[in-house]
Amino acid sequence: MFKLVNDVSEQKFDELIFDDKIPFVTKSVVLKQAQGVLQRGTVLGIVTATGEAVAVDSTKADGSEKADCILADTIDTTDGAVTYVAYASGRFNRKALILGGTDTAEDHEQRLRELGIYLKDKM
Repeated sequence: MFKLVNDVSEQKFDELIFDDKIPFVTKSVVLKQAQGVLQRGTVLGIVTATGEAVAVDSTKADGSEKADCILADTIDTTDGAVTYVAYASGRFNRKALILGGTDTAEDHEQRLRELGIYLKDKM
């Protein structure tokens, strides 16, 4: 189950979230099977033909080259497709994002901004 806040004893500071000045909106995504473990903070693109989410990769030409959202928690897709929660808006630390291929946060920043996802540098 998705948890925005963990118990203090479980808290791990990954610094993905920059602050809460922009409201967080989440959405469900279907993560494509056989991607292994996708880490919290992975920027996802959606494959047009299937509607499934994969790590965004600008070298692809199947729809997944466009950033769509940010995975909210670490999840294992080894055994099959998984429906899970992703951030559709908010303000995030660009240095904590995980992208596919050789992409950088800057490659997708304009697209993310259009979706309501803003990137900042955490000090």
